[in-house]
Amino acid sequence: MLSQLSALHHPVRVMSRSPENAGFPPHTEVMRGDLTVPDTLDACLTDIDTVFLVWVAPRSAVAAALPRIFRRARRIVFLSAPLKTAHPLFQTSNPLKELMSQIEQMIADSGLEWSLLRPGMFAANARQWWGNQIRAGDVVRWPYLDVPTAPIDERDIAAVAVRALCEDGHTGAEYVLTGPQSLTHREQISTIGKAIGRSLRIEEITPDEARRELLSVIPALPAINMLLDAWAAASGRPAFVSSTLQQVTGAPPRTFLEWTLNHTSEFGRNRSAVPS
Repeated sequence: MLSQLSALHHPVRVMSRSPENAGFPPHTEVMRGDLTVPDTLDACLTDIDTVFLVWVAPRSAVAAALPRIFRRARRIVFLSAPLKTAHPLFQTSNPLKELMSQIEQMIADSGLEWSLLRPGMFAANARQWWGNQIRAGDVVRWPYLDVPTAPIDERDIAAVAVRALCEDGHTGAEYVLTGPQSLTHREQISTIGKAIGRSLRIEEITPDEARRELLSVIPALPAINMLLDAWAAASGRPAFVSSTLQQVTGAPPRTFLEWTLNHTSEFGRNRSAVPS
């Protein structure tokens, strides 16, 4: 998103708890701030009237941090979740959903201009979920292989965010964003194999096996249970696919294969290219 904003010559300030390790593009202003330490927010928000909010703090920090942001901002674009989408994948009750709902309500009550981005599954999850297994060998073990999602490229989420941040006409919008295809987990893993030129052996594991094995990938059992519950609820249903991105930007969403071809280095080399 920063590169897209820079291309439009918009000044950008980023708040980070560790600016020295942030790794943002050159010419990006980075300031130290922490959502859990409200006193650090005022300096970060000085002369800022538009905020892209990505909540990465505990729920206990909401009540103190958001009013600080509301006092400075005129417009807020919040990266939320598809809470209202009538598809089983998004309707299971969980703590993250409750947190997003609380923040959304506070934003709606603030009297500010606001827009909500509601992306479904991120294509970038593939990096965390399957990257280690694919780099280590040719076997990928995963639960609910035949449950489909419509993974969205993070660049497409950014494109909508930039519109909502920089243009008028998005106030009150709730943009549900997905990729263009309903793909099962098995199809997504196979797509990665195709992109890197390797034949992957895909093995289905049970939810109980997943709770043990996924801790090395997602080091929080509540998050694993949240995903397992969502996939179980979505079993036997095609993924929800939205046309919102094209309506907002005029461009079609990128496919999962396009995302994968842009990230092949993160899944290891083509074994046929390794000298014997």
